[in-house]
Amino acid sequence: MRHFSPPVGCFLGSLLIAGLAAPGFAVSADSNHFTVDHVEGSHLDIVTPAGDPLLRYVYLRDTSDEEKNFDTAKVFAHVMGPGGKEPLTKGPGGLFPHHRGIFVGWNKIRVGDKTHDLWHVRNTEQKNVAIDHGADADGGYVRATIAWVGTEGKPLIEETRTYRVVADKTAHAVIELTSQLRAVGGDLVLDGDPEHAGVQFRPSQKVADSKSARYLFHSGETDPTKDLDLPWVACSFDIDGKAWTVQHMSHPENPSGARWSAYRDYGRFGPFPVIKLADGESVTLKFRFRVTEGDSPERGELAAAFAQWAK
Repeated sequence: MRHFSPPVGCFLGSLLIAGLAAPGFAVSADSNHFTVDHVEGSHLDIVTPAGDPLLRYVYLRDTSDEEKNFDTAKVFAHVMGPGGKEPLTKGPGGLFPHHRGIFVGWNKIRVGDKTHDLWHVRNTEQKNVAIDHGADADGGYVRATIAWVGTEGKPLIEETRTYRVVADKTAHAVIELTSQLRAVGGDLVLDGDPEHAGVQFRPSQKVADSKSARYLFHSGETDPTKDLDLPWVACSFDIDGKAWTVQHMSHPENPSGARWSAYRDYGRFGPFPVIKLADGESVTLKFRFRVTEGDSPERGELAAAFAQWAK
């Protein structure tokens, strides 16, 4: 099933910002299956067999005023907490309001003699163009076509982004992100720095308030400010007195030379590669996020989880 985004009014925007769910429709299956609940023009939830939203893809676009325009200029995914009531990730507002859940962006996309910022999205946008989805006993997915629109209002990149929830009883959530980026506005370079580019995870604003983020690497000798192409990084943080850990894994087939930001006390972390694409050329990036309750598992357990996926 393929849905195209209709115009959206302020009502859906207020629901999204308030963290409430508007009435939508669900793709039903039996009680052992994941399902999909799609509020068209706003967001799409992957729902567990127990009936709890686990991942929410947010693509609302509202240009009715300056604030709403900025708040909806970037698509992203929330990871929902227990019971699916509140996200573990951050949406609009808060410290660095352009950080949104599991998101993708580069702040220096060079096309000819012009540079476009698809990280801060102040005069650019990531616009959902089309969406499809599915779910079964093994999990669920949402696949979106996203136009990366530059400062002159023309698409620079067509992205096909897939968020897939994988059924896994050993974790709160296992989420795979696949991003295919295709240059459609001329030859380009995806450039920037580890603080403002790449595939990133940002936990709840409550983590910034508590400054509770802490990191574990695949090696005790790792220096994330110097070492390249880390296979994974685990970030633990506290929300309402409860510890959580996210293991962010980068697939071995991803472009080499990636630098990681993995040291901020508010918990935004992820890798950033420089990528050159000729017009019409594409690149595919693959990541996995394993979300568990409690402080970080032992390094060996994390290494085994990565190896099982990477093979």
